[in-house]
Amino acid sequence: MLETVRGPRQLIVGEGVAQNIPRVVAESGSRVLIVTDQVLLGQPGVAEIVAAVREKVEVVAVFSDATSDVPLTDVALAVSVAAEVDADVILAIGGGTVIDLAKIVGVIRRHGGTPRDYYGESKVPGPTIPLVAVPTTSGTGSELTPVSVLTDPDRELKVGVSSVHIVPDFAIVDPELTYTCPATVTAHSGIDAFCHAVESYTARPRPHGPRDPVEQVFLGRNAITDHYALLAAERIARSLRRAVRDGGDTDARADMSYGSMLAGLAFSHAGNAAPHALQYPIGAATHTPHGLGVGLLLPYALDAARDAIGDRLAILAGVCGLDVTDASDAEAADTFLTWLDGLLADIGIPPTLADIGVARADLPRFAEMASGVTRLIQNHPGPTDTASLTAILEAAWTGDRTRHVPTPSRAG
Repeated sequence: MLETVRGPRQLIVGEGVAQNIPRVVAESGSRVLIVTDQVLLGQPGVAEIVAAVREKVEVVAVFSDATSDVPLTDVALAVSVAAEVDADVILAIGGGTVIDLAKIVGVIRRHGGTPRDYYGESKVPGPTIPLVAVPTTSGTGSELTPVSVLTDPDRELKVGVSSVHIVPDFAIVDPELTYTCPATVTAHSGIDAFCHAVESYTARPRPHGPRDPVEQVFLGRNAITDHYALLAAERIARSLRRAVRDGGDTDARADMSYGSMLAGLAFSHAGNAAPHALQYPIGAATHTPHGLGVGLLLPYALDAARDAIGDRLAILAGVCGLDVTDASDAEAADTFLTWLDGLLADIGIPPTLADIGVARADLPRFAEMASGVTRLIQNHPGPTDTASLTAILEAAWTGDRTRHVPTPSRAG
């Protein structure tokens, strides 16, 4: 057995913990680059954090022009701002886009070059400058993960920089910072977090040699990731609908913050799978939100792999609060998938790829592109040849909710 645990030097979670940000930043450096976006900068809670940091350190520069999906132009601009103040610490306040941007800025600030020098796994040669990550959404888990996802105009799908060296040094997760998150963003980020939990729990287990935890980022599921994933799924399942319906439901917001964090810990090691790999080309083509895409694809990918993971889907059914006490694994799996369909509908996720403007003729090409995202697709528990991935997309395009019946020998 070979396992590993990665994470920030310190993870602080709970209502009100944002008050620790100025001290943590000041103890990490004296010349601070704050990365955020214009909407967040205009919110009182974030403005107060920025003002408090200004009082605590010598120099503060603010890059507040972060835009969706981390285009390389944003990276160049933020790196330039960091250079102007000779930044020795970065504070990221925002969603996954903001934190992912801060990660790659830290890489270039310490090691030079351009983002393209670090695409793929384990290309970052060593630690970067300290990064304090403060999420304002409950979704990506980027405050805990070794991944920065970028948009390169020369490529047809998103690209990732994956390295243990870009895990933020400090993660400060305060549910109070999510209270102003709009319902649509809450839905898309929240279902993304649920996908992280489910994809981690159902990821393919893989054998490893002693060098793999250093040379690879995603390693497949293990007992540790299972623990985090199930805790995350439980919290998100009971609270996502409530958080979308009423952003002022503080208990639901706390559950979503904890759930997103736990799911981030799970997929930082186990890895994501087919829904994320398939969303890369689809998101690039349709310019639809990441969470919407992975949420839409999740039930189709799970159903396609059901022969291999029926027992795990049955466990997820129980964890998500469904009454499956007397059900067989096959019945419980079906109950979970049906419940998932309902959850997606309730939070406004479209049921088909056709609904978000995907052309049916493009499906084989998207499947071929996704098959090349090895760091993700290798974790999918079902078949990963192009024909099988195309079949998943075909089902998602037509909205085929007909659950196939597992073969008796594989049903658990």
